[in-house]
Amino acid sequence: MAKKGILTELNEDLVSFFEGEKLVMLSTIDHESHTPNVSAISWVKCLDKNNIRFSVTANSRTIQNVKENPHVVLTIIGLETVYSIYGSASILEDAMKGVSLKLAKINVNVNQVVETMFWGAKITTEPQYEKTYNQKKAEELDKEVYESLLK
Repeated sequence: MAKKGILTELNEDLVSFFEGEKLVMLSTIDHESHTPNVSAISWVKCLDKNNIRFSVTANSRTIQNVKENPHVVLTIIGLETVYSIYGSASILEDAMKGVSLKLAKINVNVNQVVETMFWGAKITTEPQYEKTYNQKKAEELDKEVYESLLK
């Protein structure tokens, strides 16, 4: 289990965590109901210890939610624990260049990182998923998206 505490930037372990393909929970505030909205996302990369970038489809509610209220929380399950990463999101591109699908690029400036796993336990298996559409097309799209996220 990781050490408890509050960080103001990602540590090296968290930066490394984002090098792989991960399931991340994104929390925003819904622009209409003003209630929490949680989405599962996977196109997520760490630009540096202060910035995380992710992509969602250009028609996702997340876009309008971020425009109206930039405060977001990214929750990850890994490194034997659960982390909530608080930040301020901004839309960098409404349609990412060099990507065949119309996707938006969003940057999260990290404000705070908190270990949120309940006391006396650790994660023994990280969440895994598999893509259920054409594997070759999925790999091509992933390559386009990840390259564009880091530009």
